[in-house]
Amino acid sequence: MSIDFTQITAYQRYKLMASLIVPRPIALVTTLGPGGVLNAAPFSMFNMVGEDPPLVMISVNRFSQQGRPKDTAANILARGEFVVHLPDEAIADQMHACGETHPPQVSEAELVGFTSAPSESIAVPRIVEAPVAFECVLHEHLENDSRHVFFGRVTRLHAREGLIDTERWRVRLQDYHPVARFGASFYVRTRDRFSVEGTDREARSTPIDEI
Repeated sequence: MSIDFTQITAYQRYKLMASLIVPRPIALVTTLGPGGVLNAAPFSMFNMVGEDPPLVMISVNRFSQQGRPKDTAANILARGEFVVHLPDEAIADQMHACGETHPPQVSEAELVGFTSAPSESIAVPRIVEAPVAFECVLHEHLENDSRHVFFGRVTRLHAREGLIDTERWRVRLQDYHPVARFGASFYVRTRDRFSVEGTDREARSTPIDEI
């Protein structure tokens, strides 16, 4: 099968790409809106870009289904700050509910029952229940006809107590169970893991790596 992307619609391209380039990590992003309202929204067009400088990327639709600018994009452009959280199984339902459309004056984080806490390097609060939170300042902004692409420079990391060994700078992966986006409205767990390091895998492993 061969499909000419120049001969199909943008929606058809989206459906194919979003269902084939999977699983995708999910960024649950908090921003501050007018009046200090804490906005929260999930984005699966997201990933790490680099470590020096430490950059993450999120891609946001320019407009909502109602035709108004997306709150997350408007807030980042106005303040230049945001927090990227990595949701796990425990908060998957709340994360998904944050994707519902609400007026700018409504806080999705409060609506779904999240607890907020002050960040340390930026004004945007973070979500306590998330296992990981990256405080970010806007590093670069790209724009095309359909999307804003934001590159955030990570200024500080918050992680659930016990998740990171700061002596070896390793993550205790056996305690980390993020969820990822699959096609349509489906998500996947990340518990089914395997190694391809060869026959000496046991010799290379540490207690932190045991899954």
